[in-house]
Amino acid sequence: MRPQRPQREDPQGELFKVELVRLCAPDHPLVRLAQSIDWASFDAAFSPQYHPSTGRPALPTRLMVGLHYLKHVHDVSDEVAVATWCENPYWQYFCGGKFFEHELPFDPSSMTKWRQKVAAAGAQKLLEESIATGLRMKAIKPAQLTRVNVDTTVQPKAVRFPTDARLLDRARERLVAEAERAGVPLERTFRFVSRRALRRQSGYARAQQFRRARREVRRLRTYLRRVIRQIERARPEAEGRLGAVLQVARRILRQQRTDKGKVYSVHAPEVECLAKGKPHRPFEFGCKVSVATTARGHWVVGAQACPGSPYDGHTLAGALAQVEKLTGTPPQQVAVDLGYRGHDYRGPATVLIVNRFRRAVPERIRRWWRCRSAIEPVIGHLKASRRLERNRLKGTLGDQLNVLFAAAAQNLAKLLRHAAAFLRTLITALCEPLTPLLLPVANA
Repeated sequence: MRPQRPQREDPQGELFKVELVRLCAPDHPLVRLAQSIDWASFDAAFSPQYHPSTGRPALPTRLMVGLHYLKHVHDVSDEVAVATWCENPYWQYFCGGKFFEHELPFDPSSMTKWRQKVAAAGAQKLLEESIATGLRMKAIKPAQLTRVNVDTTVQPKAVRFPTDARLLDRARERLVAEAERAGVPLERTFRFVSRRALRRQSGYARAQQFRRARREVRRLRTYLRRVIRQIERARPEAEGRLGAVLQVARRILRQQRTDKGKVYSVHAPEVECLAKGKPHRPFEFGCKVSVATTARGHWVVGAQACPGSPYDGHTLAGALAQVEKLTGTPPQQVAVDLGYRGHDYRGPATVLIVNRFRRAVPERIRRWWRCRSAIEPVIGHLKASRRLERNRLKGTLGDQLNVLFAAAAQNLAKLLRHAAAFLRTLITALCEPLTPLLLPVANA
C-alpha cells in the first residue's frame, strides 16, 4: 500500500508532546536544507512502486529518504541512524516529524527492505534531487554543469581477504549450515578436522613451509568435496539457498589459480579482483565505479557501478549519459586521465585527455587539465566519509545503491556547509552597520 501521510501534514495537535519547531533553531543548516528540498518529488517518483489499496500502509517516504541522506552524511549504520533519529530533534525535523518522538520509528531492517523496493532508480532520484536543491539554493551555478571531470575507482566490498584455504573452509561451513537448515542429513561435517587443517596451513605459510601448507590445502579441498557429495546423494536437485551455496562451492572447488571469473567470497560471489597498482594495496576486491564531478565547485553529478571491470574508456559514454539525465544539461567538456584513451564516447562534448606533454597545449586547455585532478580528493571524501570504502550492501544491487547514496550524501554535506556559510555572511552583513555604535559602549 502507498506510504503514510507525513506527520507534519496532520493538523491534529498533541497535548503531551512538544512540537519540533519549538526545539529547533530556524537558522540551523539542517532546518534550512529541509525547507529547500522538494520532498513531494520523492512521493511522485516512488508511488508506482506501491499498490494503491492492497497491503499495509508503507512508511513515510520523507522519513526513509531523510534517514538515508543522514546515514551516509554521518557514515553510520542503519541501527545507529534509527537510534540517532530517536535522540536528535533536528534529524526528526529533517525527516518530516512534527512532534518530538521518544520511540524508534521502525525496525532498522525496514531500511533494507525499502532500498530493495526503490532499487537503483530510486537511489538515483536522491542524487538528482541533491543537485536540484543545490541549484535552488544557488550553491550550484548552471554554468558549472557544462564542464565535468570523470574518473573511476574501486568500491571495495566488506569481504575477508581471500585465500584458497579460507575459501574452502568457508564454503564447507556454509554448506553444512544450509544443509542443517534444509533438513539434509550428513554423515560427517568435518568441522573439527577442517578447523585444525586451516590453523596448520596458516602456521606453515607464516613459517614459509609451503609444501606442508599446500598439503593442508589439499585436505581442505577433500573435506569440501566429501560434503558436496553427501548433499548431492541426499538432494540431487537442491534448490533455494542450499542450491545457490552448492553452486558456489562447486565453483570454488574447480577453480584454479589462472582462471578468470573466480569466486573470492562465498556470501558475495559477485566480487571482482581489481589490480590498481598501488604499493600499499596491489589488489582490491569489490566493484569498479565511475564518478563524475563538476570542474568548478566539485559537485558530484554522476556515479554508477560498472560490474565486470570494464576498460575505463568504455564507461565514459554511460557516465556522460547519466550526467545529462540527472542535471538536464548536456556536458560540453569533459576532462579525463590517460586511462580513457580509446574511449567509446561519440557525443558532442569535447573530451580532454590529460597527458604529460603540456607545453604545446594552450593555456585555456591547461587550466582545465589542472582542474581535472580535483576529482581525486572528492573520491577520497566519498571513501573516507560517505561509506564508499567498504560496501556492506548485498549483491550487485547493493553495489549500485551504495555509490549513489554516497554521491548524494557528498552533495548534501556541501549544501549543509553552504547553508552555514550563508548564515554567517548574513549575520556579518547585518551587524556591520552597528559596529561603530557599539564600539564606544565596549570601550566604556
